[in-house]
Amino acid sequence: MINFHPELAHLRAFAEGTCPTNLALMISAHVDLCPRCQAITMQAQEEAGLEVFSGKLNAADPQPDFNDMMLQIMQTPDVEAPVLQPVNNMLELDGKHFALPRALARYTHKTGNWSRLVGKLWQAPVDLGQDGQANFIYMEKGGKVPEHTHKGTEFTLVIDGQFSDGLADYDCGDFTIMDSTKKHMPFSEADEGCLVFTMVDKPLHFTSGLARLLNPFSQLFFK
Repeated sequence: MINFHPELAHLRAFAEGTCPTNLALMISAHVDLCPRCQAITMQAQEEAGLEVFSGKLNAADPQPDFNDMMLQIMQTPDVEAPVLQPVNNMLELDGKHFALPRALARYTHKTGNWSRLVGKLWQAPVDLGQDGQANFIYMEKGGKVPEHTHKGTEFTLVIDGQFSDGLADYDCGDFTIMDSTKKHMPFSEADEGCLVFTMVDKPLHFTSGLARLLNPFSQLFFK
């Protein structure tokens, strides 16, 4: 069950097309998985469309002639339809296959090879062509990320399985935002492990144990 969603203000900005690119991608992927936020987004899009439309038309404006509109459409030269390339919506790791939400499936061809991090953690970088870092992170059962906080902002979407972080328990479809005000230690005890998609705009800052020795090199941790 999905319990963690984008803020209503973020959904509204996403629907209006005013959301930052990185957040828009995360929200789009969440909306693909979440019927609640799909409905909210559709309603916000309708409301935004009505606001724009009502602001452009008033009684003093000349109304368009239907016959002229149809003639204009019929005289528009045909445009060859683009050839759509098939999208691979599956991500594979060591014989495991994960179905990706539509918004992320578009980036499978820009996803790098899996590499093992520490312990039972795996990561595959995703080239989004923008600032910050994006990764698929897979935690095997018993896998954990050392306790840390954030110098910037971290967006996380659970794609498959479950994990906890000392703050809450997260399930497939859950969306979270972490920043410097929060400290957590993600780990998974699910039999199937947990696959997440994350985006960070600045390095992590580890806060306990030997992992603190990684702080001078933390920009490389998810690279």
